[in-house]
Amino acid sequence: MSKCHKQQAAAWACLSRSTLGLLASVALFILNPLAQTLAAQTKPWTQIGRAATEAEVKAWDIDVRADFSGLPKGSGSVALGEEVWEAKCSSCHGSFGESNDVFTPIVGGTTKKDIETGLVANLKRSDFPQRTTMMKLSTLSTLWDYINRAMPWNAPKSLKVDEVYAVTAYILHLADVVPAEFTLNDRNMAEIQKRIPNREGKVRFNGLWDVRAKPDVQGELCMRDCKVSAEVASILPEHARNAHGNLAEQNRFIGPSRGADTSKPPSSEPLRLALATETAHAGKAVTANIKTALSIAKAQNCLACHGVEQKLVGPSFRDVTARYKANDQAEAILISKISQGGGGNWGSIPMPAQPQLGSDDARILARWILDGAK
Repeated sequence: MSKCHKQQAAAWACLSRSTLGLLASVALFILNPLAQTLAAQTKPWTQIGRAATEAEVKAWDIDVRADFSGLPKGSGSVALGEEVWEAKCSSCHGSFGESNDVFTPIVGGTTKKDIETGLVANLKRSDFPQRTTMMKLSTLSTLWDYINRAMPWNAPKSLKVDEVYAVTAYILHLADVVPAEFTLNDRNMAEIQKRIPNREGKVRFNGLWDVRAKPDVQGELCMRDCKVSAEVASILPEHARNAHGNLAEQNRFIGPSRGADTSKPPSSEPLRLALATETAHAGKAVTANIKTALSIAKAQNCLACHGVEQKLVGPSFRDVTARYKANDQAEAILISKISQGGGGNWGSIPMPAQPQLGSDDARILARWILDGAK
């Protein structure tokens, strides 16, 4: 063998040893469970979250469809609904669902003729400011489902199934859909659906269903220095601008505030975030509060009706502090008001009872408020 051939053979032998060594390392890595674990840990998303338990899924899988699939068995009379309504609903909606002090009225604006035709005539009137729940409702399942999952506002999902049927029946009775002696249940819901005043009021937008259609809005992929050609704004017609009171005074200090000052003429510019200064100030004050008291206030939705410094549905916490600061029985009085509710001290809207709140938590809240909610 020539010298050149020997050098080539040596090179091939060296390459073969390197290749075999590499293949052995790869095989060892693949077969080594520890190496596999370390490789998985390099992916940050592998350690995020966990699979929901069956109980967790069941707690949220409570929706009721338009065909009433998902509707649980149960029943509730109009009479029972009136009792539940007076105890847990009337403080916000009025005894007959007509109040607009807190929310848009539930009942009103529909007629017996609407029940016959399935279309609410007042929805076509530009001078009719109130758009009540019963005017817009097209599926009875939507009303039942919303009450079941979201009402009452300060204790959602606390109503029993039969109570949800009863409250739904009471609302239907107020709208003249069912008589006073009626009992609503899972078997007659479909029949009552045929009497909903705006059951034929749905409009189908085909573009939302046709995946081959061209989108209504064209956009460009952009991550930085994007061109903004329009601003999103919310405009109320003049006749309805202040129909429900000044919206700026009805904002909750939870999340961004977007209520316009409807006591003033509309601005020619797009609506801006209202109460920005007050919200920021309240946010700074809240963050400095006792963590336990603040967590209780948030969990019980206290901030939905009471601002720290500004009156919302009820008085501000600072106003309560000022009223009771010289009262030796202040703590006991507030604990009673929080737990048992009350009315007449701060206006026409009563304070709903909070029976689900323990005595220790009520005392923590009372002391926090008396200390200035700070």
